[in-house]
Amino acid sequence: MRFLLVDRITEIEKGKRAAGIKNVTLSEDFFAFHFPEHPIMPGALIAECLVQLADWTVRDNEDFEFVAVASGFETIKFHNLVRPGDQLHLEVEVTGRENGDYLFRGEARCGGRVMAAGRFTMSVHPAGDLQPAEEGRRLYKMIRCGEA
Repeated sequence: MRFLLVDRITEIEKGKRAAGIKNVTLSEDFFAFHFPEHPIMPGALIAECLVQLADWTVRDNEDFEFVAVASGFETIKFHNLVRPGDQLHLEVEVTGRENGDYLFRGEARCGGRVMAAGRFTMSVHPAGDLQPAEEGRRLYKMIRCGEA
C-alpha cells in the first residue's frame, strides 16, 4: 500500500465498525500542489482515508484473506476544509451486506466538527490479488493501537 493514510486504528469491532486517526502534516506530498500558498487536503484523499479504514475493517473480519476496495459512493459531502496540523478522527460503520459487498457509512471529524461524511460500497477480493495476507497482517500490527 503506497499511500497508507490511516496513521492509527484506535478501535475496531469485528465486522461492525472501526475508528482511526489521520494526522495531517505540511510534509504530505499533495500539499506541494494543492495549494502551496493555502494548503488544503484534497477531498478525494479524505474519502480515501475513510475507504482505507473500511478496508481494514473488512480485512480484520475476513482474517486478512480478503481485501476490500471502494466500488462506489452513494453520497459524500465535504463540510469544512482540512489543513496542515489538523487531526482527522475517522469512523466507519458497516451498514449492511449486498451481493458479497460491504456497505459503509463513514465520517471524518476534526475538533468535534464534521469535515466529511458519506455512504459507500466496498467490494471484496482475495488478498493475494492485491496484497498477500501476511503483508496486510504486518501493516495492521503497525497501525493498530495496542497490537504488539
